[in-house]
This record gives sequence, structure tokens and C-alpha cells, in this order.
Amino acid sequence: MSKSRILEHWSHSLDTLLESVGRVTVLLAHSGGFMLRGRIRWVSWVDETVSIGVQSLPMVLMISFIAGSVLSLQTAQKFAQTGAETYVGGLVSLAITREIAPIFTALTVGARAGTAIASQIANMQVSEQIAALRIMHVSPIRYLVVPKLMAAFFSLPLLTMLSIGTAILGGMLIAKSVTNLHYSLFLDSIWLMLKPYDIWVSLLKAGVFGVLLAGICCNVGLMTQGGAKDVGQSTTKAAVWSSIAIMIADFFLSWLFFGSSYELGR
Repeated sequence: MSKSRILEHWSHSLDTLLESVGRVTVLLAHSGGFMLRGRIRWVSWVDETVSIGVQSLPMVLMISFIAGSVLSLQTAQKFAQTGAETYVGGLVSLAITREIAPIFTALTVGARAGTAIASQIANMQVSEQIAALRIMHVSPIRYLVVPKLMAAFFSLPLLTMLSIGTAILGGMLIAKSVTNLHYSLFLDSIWLMLKPYDIWVSLLKAGVFGVLLAGICCNVGLMTQGGAKDVGQSTTKAAVWSSIAIMIADFFLSWLFFGSSYELGR
């Protein structure tokens, strides 16, 4: 491939990315307008909350328990060699609360519910159901997007809270079995190192991830053109781009809230 074709390819990819970012931004702005005016379909919001939040709960808890157990297994063994095993609880709880719980929860919900959102809206788009809504003067954003955005925004923080508790429980059980660390020492270390600020930032992260997840998946579905093959491609695209967006957002939020200025002032 020649240099000019490579540059053309990257230029086209950049244009597509910027266009997608703009579309998601406009979609979120329009959805926010409906919310501020109180034009919310409450029954649909409850249904979407069940679909996005409640039905994702078993998978979130299972992954969180395993993640907390693995983290505790690795740290407890190393800390026991240096006689610092009493700090395992604090380290595990900080890592889980700040990063593991919100990230794993968002990626899990994205893999299960995010792909379902993209697939549903993409199917409606290619079968011209979205066009039918517009003909009937029904806004697809208010009808489809707003309930999903609200459900994701409220579900992700709640799931993250449960994820934190489950992961810490798994870490505590593993620390006890590996180094015979008493539960009280594990919990005392958590009270010493984990602050309310860490929990609030974790919940804020989860809310942002929920908005990004729902917004990107809805936008990909609405932009789908073609047939069944394109629906499958859109579903894959939604999973990939929402995961990338979540990781990028996590980096900047962590930099903002857990950067050097925060640590120096703590």
C-alpha cells in the first residue's frame, strides 16, 4: 500500500471517528432536552432498568467476585513474604473501588445489554420502524433513547456498589484461606485506607460510563443501513466502540480525581 493511500485511509478513519463523536454528542444533547422538559416515558424507563440493570446483576457479581479473589490472591502472597499482609484489605479495596468495580461493571453491562440495545435499534432501523415513528410524529430519541440512557445512568452506579461489596468479600475470603489473615484485620485495613471520596468518584465514573455506553450503542443502532448482515456489524461495532470510550473516559476521570494534586492534598 502506497504512502498516499495509507494517509487517505487514516484521514477517512479520523473523519469517521469525529463524525461519530459529533453524532453521539448531539444525541445526548437532544436526550437531555427531553429529560429537562420532563418528557420521559416512565414505564419504558422501568422496563429498560430491569433489562440493563437487574438482568446484568448475576454476571456482574460473578465477575466481581472472581476479580476480587484473584487480586487478593496475588497481593496476599507477596505481602505475606514481607510481613505486610495486614495491608492486603486496604490495597484490594482501593483497587476495586477506584478501578476494577466501575470498569468491569461497565464492560460487563456493555457486553450483555449494550449489544442488545444496538441490535434492537438497528433491527428497527433496517426494518423501517424508526421511519414509521417519524411519520407518526413520534421522536425516536424520546421513544427509544431517553429510557435507555436514564436506565444505564441509574443502573451502573447501583451495580458498581454491589460489585464493590462482592469483590471485597471475595478478596477477604481468599486472603483468609491463603495467608490465614483474620477477617477483622482485613476490614480494619479497609477502614484505614478507603475513604468516602473514593466511593463517590467510583459511582460518578459508573454514571458517566452508563451514559457513554447507552449513547454510543443507541447511535450505532440509529446509523445502521442495509440488512441483517449490517445489524450484526453494528452490534460488534457498538461493543468495540463503547468499550474503547469507557477506557478512555476512565483514564481522564482517574487523572482528574486521583492525580497528584489530589494525593498531595489528601
